[in-house]
Amino acid sequence: MGTREGLLGKKVGMSRVFDDRGQVVPVTVIEAGPCYVTQIKTAATDGYNAIQLGFGAAKRLNKPERGHLSKATPVKHLHEVRTDDTGRYTVGQSVDVGVFKVGDLVDVIGLSRGRGFAGVMKRHGFAGGPATRGQSDRQRHPGSIGTTNQPGWVEKGRRMPGHMGNARSTVMNLRVVLVDAERNLLAVEGGVPGAPEGLLCIRRALKVAKVVKTPPPTRK
Repeated sequence: MGTREGLLGKKVGMSRVFDDRGQVVPVTVIEAGPCYVTQIKTAATDGYNAIQLGFGAAKRLNKPERGHLSKATPVKHLHEVRTDDTGRYTVGQSVDVGVFKVGDLVDVIGLSRGRGFAGVMKRHGFAGGPATRGQSDRQRHPGSIGTTNQPGWVEKGRRMPGHMGNARSTVMNLRVVLVDAERNLLAVEGGVPGAPEGLLCIRRALKVAKVVKTPPPTRK
C-alpha cells in the first residue's frame, strides 16, 4: 500500500495486552473495515488524488445516495482519504484491515465525547477566583471578559463557558499492537477520541517524529 492510505471503523472499547517483556500495554480495539471504494478522484479531473471510502451497511438510502452508490456497495458512512496512487483502486473494491501491520504508526480521527455546557474551569482549565476577601459566589467564574473604552467590546475568541466536546479530534502517532484480519479488528496503543460505537478514521501517521542519534562522546 502507499504511504497515505486509511480505513474507516468504529470504536469497540479499551483493553490491555502484554508485550514481549511482560509489560501491560493499554490498547483501544477498533473494528476497522471492511470498507468499499465508492469514488476515485485524480489530479487530472479533481486536482488531487484521493479515494472515497464507505463503511457500515445502510438500511435506507435516498435517491441522490442511490445514484452515487449505483456502482458500489450501499454504505452508511462516507469519508475521503488521500492516496499516492489511485491506479490500484477500482469502484466497488473492498479494503480491509490488512493494509496495516503490527508496529505501524497511525493517526486516529473521531468526534470527542460530548460534555454539554461547561464552565471555564472544566472547559479551559481556568484556576477560578479567590475564595476569600468577600468573594462569596465567584470561585468558579471567569472574571472580567472585556475592557472599558478601548476597544470597548468583548474580543472575538475570548475563552468563555459554552458547549464542550463533540468536536473533531485527532490523536497522532499511535502504534499498532494487534491486527486480526479474520475479525476485522485493529488494536492501537493508548486511547482514541469518542465513545464506543463511534465512527473513526484510521490513517497512516503523517508527522512521524525523527529520532536524532547523537554520537557518543570521544575520549581525549
